[in-house]
Amino acid sequence: MEAATSKAAVKVTLPSDEEILIEREFDAPKHLVYTAYTTPDLVKRWFAGQRGVVTECEIDLRVGGRWRYVMLAHGQFEVAFHGEYREILPNERIVSTQVYEGAPDAPGLATTTFSEAGGHTTLAILVRHSSQENRDAHLNSGMEAGTNESLDLLEQIALSLQ
Repeated sequence: MEAATSKAAVKVTLPSDEEILIEREFDAPKHLVYTAYTTPDLVKRWFAGQRGVVTECEIDLRVGGRWRYVMLAHGQFEVAFHGEYREILPNERIVSTQVYEGAPDAPGLATTTFSEAGGHTTLAILVRHSSQENRDAHLNSGMEAGTNESLDLLEQIALSLQ
């Protein structure tokens, strides 16, 4: 799927020395954004953005359940992430651990919230790292551009569910 240019862009802020806050507004209701965000077949279509292809997407969406995403980046190398769900409030909030398998000693805790006003959804992902060094490595990984691409596709998929 090719991403369309979106009027919305990811906003990245640093609330503390260990945190990254990623926010993005969608022109879709939150239940559709949540569905696109948590359904494996749909995640496969947006997670890699324009940087590759998702080759594996496992989601056991329950407290204590695990998730794992693997992508082949630029057709050259695998990039994988995994974690465990700590809290799930459907259409509202997901809290999970987040491990980039290339740096397994630097896990984070991601709190993802979905809020809606006037048919628009704000997705906020607060990632708390164990250190400023780990936060900065995440921040400087090219994640902002990749996240923009991914979330543009996420919006398209959410809208296609209407």
